[in-house]
Amino acid sequence: MNERLNKMTQMARAAREAVSQRGKQLGGVLGSLFGRTAGAVGGTVKSSRTLLLGTAAVAVLGYGVITHPPVQSISRGEIGVRTNLLTGSVSEFRDGTALVVPGLQELRQYPLRDQIYRPEGSASAQGSAPFQSVEGLSIGVDLAVRYALDPTRITSVSRDLPDDIGRDVVQPAVQGVVYKTFSRYTVREIFSAKRAEIQQQIEVELKPRLAAMGITLRDVQMGKVDLPADYRRGMDRLLAEELETEKMRYTLVLKEKQVEQTALEAQASKVKREKDAEAAAREQIIAAQAQEEAMKHVLPFKQKQIEQRALEAEAEKTSRIRTAEGSAQARRIESQGEADSRQKLADAEVYRLQRVGQVNAEQMAREGALITRHPLLIQKTLADKLSDKIQVIIAPPPANGDFIGTALVGGMQKTAAAPQAQAGEEEGAAQ
Repeated sequence: MNERLNKMTQMARAAREAVSQRGKQLGGVLGSLFGRTAGAVGGTVKSSRTLLLGTAAVAVLGYGVITHPPVQSISRGEIGVRTNLLTGSVSEFRDGTALVVPGLQELRQYPLRDQIYRPEGSASAQGSAPFQSVEGLSIGVDLAVRYALDPTRITSVSRDLPDDIGRDVVQPAVQGVVYKTFSRYTVREIFSAKRAEIQQQIEVELKPRLAAMGITLRDVQMGKVDLPADYRRGMDRLLAEELETEKMRYTLVLKEKQVEQTALEAQASKVKREKDAEAAAREQIIAAQAQEEAMKHVLPFKQKQIEQRALEAEAEKTSRIRTAEGSAQARRIESQGEADSRQKLADAEVYRLQRVGQVNAEQMAREGALITRHPLLIQKTLADKLSDKIQVIIAPPPANGDFIGTALVGGMQKTAAAPQAQAGEEEGAAQ
């Protein structure tokens, strides 16, 4: 009975340490009650004290169950490690439920799935913690470390594992390996040439470090490499020159192939021309032989054609002579008729000119006589020639021989000025 009471007292003390201030106060009251109860156990235990002790024990257990549930669930993909705070023994639990006595046992859950750690401050060359190359240049690398807890060793290392494994275990181990590894290589090697070698070396050095803490390293992946701006521009120019060089190399290879192709085509063309020449020569020989055979029959026929053409030419000559004689006779007759016709036309033109001259002379004689009788016709004709808008007025010519218009325009002005001049002379004489 005393041993049982001692165990209950220890459980109550553990509960008092885990609960809040209110629980501590209640635990103190219950502890004193348990102390008085333990002192009175030496003799006969009365029924009332036994009932009070049982009630207090039930109250403590109920409060502990509420604040620290004795049953906890473990999610799928996780493992639970229950540690006995008194004996230090450890038990493992997979997904499901586990019984945990408050104040006596502690349950910690760890994920068994793969987890990824990414150093965010090292992803950019302008980040808070960039990597350094062997030249001392700051570079950023998008690094991803995939790891998982070793389920076979969780029991043994659970006491040493912190709550945040990624921050307190993986991050220091990764930084201790990665910074040292990148500092051995140049920026060019990190960027392109030895990326796979760097990944493998990081895995080789990092795996035993994490394995010592019960962590299995799955793999290390290197993503985008962020170079400094100046180095990036130089790298781009260098890559462009390398691409140009590579292009030139392939261009030269292509030219060599084209030269070989041209040579083969020329050789094939030469052989073809030779074969064509041989075939053409055979055709000419066969044609010459056929022509020689045909000439034996053609020559007599050609002789007959020559004789026929000579006779036809003689007949054509005689025909042309007779035709020329007829044409000459016809031309003589035509020229004689044309000369007679031209003579007749010349005589007619002479007669026409004579008659026209006589008519013109008679017309001028009549007009001269008319003007002699009526000299004002010259002025009328002149006025008619000047404009068709002028109205012709026939008046006698001035006695002094002036233009007829002077009498109509200027004469009136002279007539008006004469009395004025005469009056002026008379006034001058009177003075």
